Amino acid sequence: MIGGAAFAVPIASALAGCGGQDTASTLRVSYQQFGSGQVMRNYITEVARQFSQQRPELAVDLVPLVAAENDYFTKNDLMMSSPRTATDLVYEDTFILNSDVAAGYLRPIDDYLADWPQWRYFQPVTRDAVKAEDGKRYGVPTSTDTRAIWYHSELFRRAGLPVPWQPRTWADVLTAARTIKRRLPGVIPLNLYASKASGEKTSMQGFEMLLYGTDSTLYDQDARKWVLGSKGFLDSLGFVRTLFAEKLGPPLNSALDPNLSEQINNAWFPQGKIAMAVDGSWISSAWREGASGEWPQAAQVMRMARMPTQRGQAPGMVTLSGGWLWALPAKASRPDLAWELLKVLASTENMTDFTVADGNVTVRTDVAAQPAYRNGSPFIPFFTDLVKNTTYRPALAPYPQVSNAIQIASESVMLGGSPAAAAKAYDSTVTGIVGPDQTMREA
Repeated sequence: MIGGAAFAVPIASALAGCGGQDTASTLRVSYQQFGSGQVMRNYITEVARQFSQQRPELAVDLVPLVAAENDYFTKNDLMMSSPRTATDLVYEDTFILNSDVAAGYLRPIDDYLADWPQWRYFQPVTRDAVKAEDGKRYGVPTSTDTRAIWYHSELFRRAGLPVPWQPRTWADVLTAARTIKRRLPGVIPLNLYASKASGEKTSMQGFEMLLYGTDSTLYDQDARKWVLGSKGFLDSLGFVRTLFAEKLGPPLNSALDPNLSEQINNAWFPQGKIAMAVDGSWISSAWREGASGEWPQAAQVMRMARMPTQRGQAPGMVTLSGGWLWALPAKASRPDLAWELLKVLASTENMTDFTVADGNVTVRTDVAAQPAYRNGSPFIPFFTDLVKNTTYRPALAPYPQVSNAIQIASESVMLGGSPAAAAKAYDSTVTGIVGPDQTMREA
């Protein structure tokens, strides 16, 4: 089981090259330290203990990087830029994989993966998520998340809607929302993040859950260009416009609040003030014992439905995933030893313990089959089954700026703007970000 003492190295020391720590007998592992969270530290500490038992001549030093998300990426890149500071293993967001590969920071690991029996347990879509534009793989995924429609079954029954409920099209979702509004005055029918204040939630839990259910896409992988002028983009903005024009979403003062997610998860759902929300697999953690929105009845009340495609076209559902991976920095000097350590990090038992403790969704069939995982949360089996059909965001350097342009377009129509005008402004902004030669018009 996960537990034990940590071997911490201060970040200042890590950036300075760690002095005597970086010896031939010490492997160094860097990761993001989220606030006072202990899950990752406990996980790596236990793995370090196991590895040192197998290889008593080697020690493992933990290098926790205490930083907000964007600052973590900067620190990680700074350390990987020099052989003097590069750790032997790094924890990377799939979000920036291609950017770090393009910078020469990461080492391809296809040769290692080819001889690793457990690689066959990873869902194909997650194997592709660690493949860079050069066709090589650069990491081992840890866990992920998926997205769907959460709904309040008691409110659905009171409104005369079926439980269980599974919409087939966007029109079915709007019909349910209109029914809630008509029959349960005072209840917010549906939340779909749409403001700039909600940041990436608006892009990933909101707009892209619509766009990837159309016949259009954000980035054409074959042409390697950002798609502009698409019908799906316009239709997705149209859905957002309908939601707020018909007052089927939260009041604007709440929709513009950066703390909207806390309001929904900690208060509105437990209090029966909202019927549906498009959101991630992790939100049930707010209802656990001792959590800020502790709600013992959540398992009996809350249900999930797959987000449908626009017209019910194949594959009939949409979900998106993020996720993290372990990778080998290109400028670290002991890749073979680092790979040996990574295999212990990624053993079935260790990944099961970590995924359950962290409340995430596994990307592996062997972990998904473990009783500790299947029984860890009543909601996990549903979200795990979505992984095989998931979509990852374009892991390209311009994506954060493109995402910001999406958020601006979405908020514009939420506040009453024209979808056509918002889409036109988006096209202009993206062209300015990536350059005309990196864009294409939808055929």
